[in-house]
This record gives sequence, structure tokens and C-alpha cells, in this order.
Amino acid sequence: MIALGLEGSANKLGVGVILHPPKGGPAQILANIRHTFVPPPGEGFLPKATAKHHRSWIVRLVKHALKEAGIVVADVDCICYTKGPGMGAPLQSVAISARILSLLWHKELVGVNHCVGHIEMGREITGAQNPVVLYVSGGNTQVIAYASQRYRIFGEVLDIAVGNCLDRFARTLNISNDPAPGYNIEQMAKKGRHLLDLPYTVKGMDCTFAGILTSIDALAAKLEQDPTGWTDETTNDVITREDLCFSLQETVFAMLVEITERAMAHVGSSQVLIVGGVGCNERLQEMMGIMARERGGHVYATDEGFCIDNGIMIAHAGLLAYQTGYVTPLQDSTCTQRFRTDEVLVKWRG
Repeated sequence: MIALGLEGSANKLGVGVILHPPKGGPAQILANIRHTFVPPPGEGFLPKATAKHHRSWIVRLVKHALKEAGIVVADVDCICYTKGPGMGAPLQSVAISARILSLLWHKELVGVNHCVGHIEMGREITGAQNPVVLYVSGGNTQVIAYASQRYRIFGEVLDIAVGNCLDRFARTLNISNDPAPGYNIEQMAKKGRHLLDLPYTVKGMDCTFAGILTSIDALAAKLEQDPTGWTDETTNDVITREDLCFSLQETVFAMLVEITERAMAHVGSSQVLIVGGVGCNERLQEMMGIMARERGGHVYATDEGFCIDNGIMIAHAGLLAYQTGYVTPLQDSTCTQRFRTDEVLVKWRG
């Protein structure tokens, strides 16, 4: 079976084509095309402008994906799209596009949970069997484990997602959004040398990032008053923008490692799968790897082709559901900004 997947829950517009062999075996990625809406430095991506970007590029990306996959419309079994969660206007643009293609091509629709798409693509690419999942992106931060045909949320952020925290600090520093603000924060953090004391807020299995963002923003404002750097009162070291990025990353990632380790202990798992856009961060992977190895475990992660929002993950998760008989009727082919991971019945797993 072949599925076409459309993803556009945020500023990434992705179109993917995937093949599930009839006799089982690994999924075959036939095409994985993506185009990103990049706002000017110091600005975030607004829903209206992002939706306009998606509408402008969707037809080109679909044509490109079909051509790269070497297939025609008749080869497609179903059209999968991101039902949620995400930003309302971009989601709506992609949902409407999927609906139009379904009507034009006479293909079934499958609405997909964005978070489940990340998890299933991560499992397929890495081969992780039953890991604890750390899902970290611009809109979501969750620690997840599978049980009884549901992806159960063991812990999550109580305010802003970790990716949103990093992105907003990039705007504070007026860092470029190309290729991504979080990526540019990561590169600056590699040059940081001084770890500053920042709020560390873990509440059981949950965490918060708004307080640390407020604190680091205040330090950035202090640094802006003297661009040559200010002296830390405790160590007398000169503090730079790179030190701020380094301190922010180290602190928020330590919080994520802590709640992930607690989930591993609870379910008795030795595997961690990191998914979502922030999962590309090499330092996060390194810190999680240290923790996992100390527990005799292993970390699974993918590269930016699959960590960052993409159409192939929607095609893959949608096709898994479609093969169990699930379809989304046209009248129900809506989208929603709130669609929790544990709302999905994962019938394709025993």
C-alpha cells in the first residue's frame, strides 16, 4: 500500500510518500519533501503568514513528491493529513488541501495525530521496540510510554514547550530563524563556557519553562546594556551571549533527562526514543545517552530529515491506521489545535 502524507501544523510544510510492502518488512520512503516558512530575525511565525506560505507551496510540493516517488495518482491508496495538534490556520490550510485531493482523486482520507506520527516514524527508522519516548518540539514536550493500545503521557510541560522556550530566546537575541532558531541557539551554545544559575523547575513528572525564559531574558537585557560582556558576581568571569545559550540548554535539557529517567524506572524500560524537532539537538542526545548508558540502556534518535516536522511521518502513521480499517469521513475531515497523544487508539500495536 502507498500513502501520501501532508504535514503543516507549524512553519514546516511537508509532503511524503511511503510504501508498506504487502508481505511486511520495513517501510519504503519514496519521497520526503519539505519547505519551511522563515520569518525575519527577531520575529516568530504568525499563523496567518504561515498558512499563506502553506497554500502557496502545497501544490508544488505534492507534484514534486509524486515525481520523486515515481508514482501516479492511481498508485496512491489513501491521503493522510495532520488533524492536530498545531496552529489553527496552517492546520486548516493543509486539511483543506487534503480534502480537495481526496475529492479530485477519489481517495480515502486519514486524519493523523501529529505526535503519534513522530513516534511511529521514530520507531520505524530506529528500530526501537518499546521505548520510553521523549517528544520535544516547538509546541509539545511530553514523556510517553505505550500501554494497552494507547501512548500514555507520563509527564509533560505545564506552560510553554521546550522548543518554544528556545525559539523565544532566539528572538530575544535577534538570532536568525534560518535554518531554525533552535539550531542557531545550539551552535552558539557550543561556544559557551560558563554555566549560569537559572531556575530549575521539575514538579514530579512535569516541568515548566516560563520561569527560566523570564530569567534568561533578564540576563540578556543586562548583557545588551554592555555588549562586551558583564562579569559574573560569583566567578568574576565575563559572560557572553554564547554563555547564555549554553546555560539555557544545559538547564532545560537536564530537566528533560530527569523526568525521562524517572519514566524509564517506572515502566522498567532500557530504551529511550527522542522525537520532535528539538530531538535533533546533539547536546540533548548526548546528555540522554549518558543517563541511558548508566542504566544499561540505549538512546534512539533520528536526523533532521525525520526529527523535524515532515510529511513522511504523517503518511506512515496514517497508513498504519488505514491498514486496520480506519478512515476519516469527508464530513469529519476537520482539524483541531488540541489533540492529545493519548486520545488515539493505536490498533496497529498489540
